[in-house]
Amino acid sequence: MKEVNLKNMRVGVLGGGVSEEREISLISAQEVLNALKRKSIEAFFVDITTSDRQKVKEILLSHIFDVAFVALHGEFGEDGKIQRILQNLKIPHTGSSPSASYLSMDKIASKTIFVRGDIPTPPFHVCVDPSRLPRNLQFPLVVKPYFSGSSIGISIVRDESDLGPALKKAFSLQKRVLLEQYIEGREMTVGILEEKPLAVVEIVSKNEYFDFHTKYTVGEAELRAPAELETSVYGRVQAVALSAHRALGCKSFSRVDMRLSRDNTPFVLEVNSIPGLTSHSLLPLSAKCCGIDFDDLILKMTILAFNAKGQTQKV
Repeated sequence: MKEVNLKNMRVGVLGGGVSEEREISLISAQEVLNALKRKSIEAFFVDITTSDRQKVKEILLSHIFDVAFVALHGEFGEDGKIQRILQNLKIPHTGSSPSASYLSMDKIASKTIFVRGDIPTPPFHVCVDPSRLPRNLQFPLVVKPYFSGSSIGISIVRDESDLGPALKKAFSLQKRVLLEQYIEGREMTVGILEEKPLAVVEIVSKNEYFDFHTKYTVGEAELRAPAELETSVYGRVQAVALSAHRALGCKSFSRVDMRLSRDNTPFVLEVNSIPGLTSHSLLPLSAKCCGIDFDDLILKMTILAFNAKGQTQKV
């Protein structure tokens, strides 16, 4: 394989985007840019300001770079569309393939794959019409749009009287909504890097769940890293996370969010193909517990993009 000196390479950090998570993406992109520069890698920011494919191609082709570091979140970031454009332009990019990225965003598709693969995930119903609900719904329920990230549009419904407003919020964002059984227990997340699980992190939120505000506001949640679990349970959580990552065809890295039930069964909620990369994000914390600091994590992600092209690196 051809050896490439990363210090002679140009990395375009793609950020911004057009989703509700644009501001978070801008922060992630800046953190990535800073890390690459601290590693003496030539890197620059590429602001994705549209979802028009031809215009995005023009934005990308207006720059000269050897690899794209995708720091986009939400639609036209994590859903495989930007990955497909990069693939068509033959530009190596960080993270998973277009198809795996799409499956990670589509909660109906991913949960169907988990069920087929005997990967524990909370029981769910797909709702396309709020006036036609399944019979005998059991509460509490989690109501969520089927194709979004960062807990946007999610509600925990404890009784039937709160179901209507929750459905209205979710349907305002998506045409299909998941009604998912709420798993009483603890919230866990596991980073995946190079097809291996990193440390398990427990999230103890001041709110009822780890919502958008809590995720991106310092001090709104206690992060216990590594999580305090029995050795066998800890290993089981890691194993289930890796199985979910593989089941969707994710590559290089991801973050798997789970609920650990009161009987210590881990249930996969979703796989994040492009986890947040802010100073207090969960994947960097999971990696830090394994001795991988933020800058090294970002460098590794970049190297893995080159590896996907069948090249080795000299740093």
